[in-house]
Amino acid sequence: METELSRTLGAEHAIFGFTPFPAVAAAISRAGGFGVLGAVRYTAPEDLARDLDWMQEHTDGRPYGLDVVMPAKKVEGVTEAEVEAMIPAAHRQFVRDTLAEHGVPGLPEGEASGWRITGWMEQVARSQLDVAFDYPIRLLANALGSPPADVIARAHDRGVLVAALAGSARHARRHAEAGIDVVVAQGYEAGGHTGEIASMVLVPEVVEAVGPLPVLAAGGIGSGEQIAAGLALGAQGVWLGSLWLTVTEADLHSRALTRKLLAAGSGDTVRSRALTGKPARQLRTAWTDAWEDPNGPGPLPMPLQGLLVADAVSRIQKYEVEPLLGTPVGQIVGRMNSERSVQAVFDDLTRGFERAVDRITRIAGRS
Repeated sequence: METELSRTLGAEHAIFGFTPFPAVAAAISRAGGFGVLGAVRYTAPEDLARDLDWMQEHTDGRPYGLDVVMPAKKVEGVTEAEVEAMIPAAHRQFVRDTLAEHGVPGLPEGEASGWRITGWMEQVARSQLDVAFDYPIRLLANALGSPPADVIARAHDRGVLVAALAGSARHARRHAEAGIDVVVAQGYEAGGHTGEIASMVLVPEVVEAVGPLPVLAAGGIGSGEQIAAGLALGAQGVWLGSLWLTVTEADLHSRALTRKLLAAGSGDTVRSRALTGKPARQLRTAWTDAWEDPNGPGPLPMPLQGLLVADAVSRIQKYEVEPLLGTPVGQIVGRMNSERSVQAVFDDLTRGFERAVDRITRIAGRS
């Protein structure tokens, strides 16, 4: 599964694995893919530096990258406290009532929320880059479109390629005009923030729109056969995220959540604004249902919604309140029905890819 892009980046297989877990990212790179560490949860630069130090020691010299979240628009001179003050009292009460309905205990006195949306703020992402550029990352990806021009220039000065996710050909063209090196065409099926176009339609549209820039196919991909389909549509690789949530190297800190993922079918996800304020595909739960209730206040826009629910999400996760417990995940969750190592997943992906190529070769030979 080698392409021009994977050769440029020094990866054996054109499989780009996005994950918030350093151990998973390193294992993806060691298996011959390209591990991409998600940085959004690192609000303290020293924590990111610690984990990048660890990756340096555990990638065996293989290439890896970093994914940050830099919103396309920013508000100058506004602090997090000032943003929090914009949250209506009715929304705060709705959160309290929903948690009380399900008997969710409060956090112990003095324990802060372990999940904050501050990683979505541009100043935090810039502090992450100040750390990351001291390491030999080969790719910088931005989950919310093209990063600012100075960030792209800074990456290019260091020989780092820049990737951006796109949910439409129009978005992809904007990325190309901004100087992006790689476009990730993320279909409707994907976990996290997605658009409304399915991968089978989106990938060839994006390939045509930005060629000759390399395109990665993302969304609904979890087998070698699906990887072959993505390459057949013109992509130079695939971007996989959800698939790694149930590998043995992942650290979800919740056996209950792992059980829910393993038991879920492809129809058990929903695009909801309940977590961040933007439509993000995640497990459907009583929490997402509550925010879709027409009798409720409805989600706030980003970043207000994320700040509003931060403590609630931490409490739900800490006490593993199963009806409310969820996570961003794509429709491929229906294939995630056993815990396996990253290497075992790679072995399965490569075997499936070989089967698909052999099948098409036989069909072509007969014709």
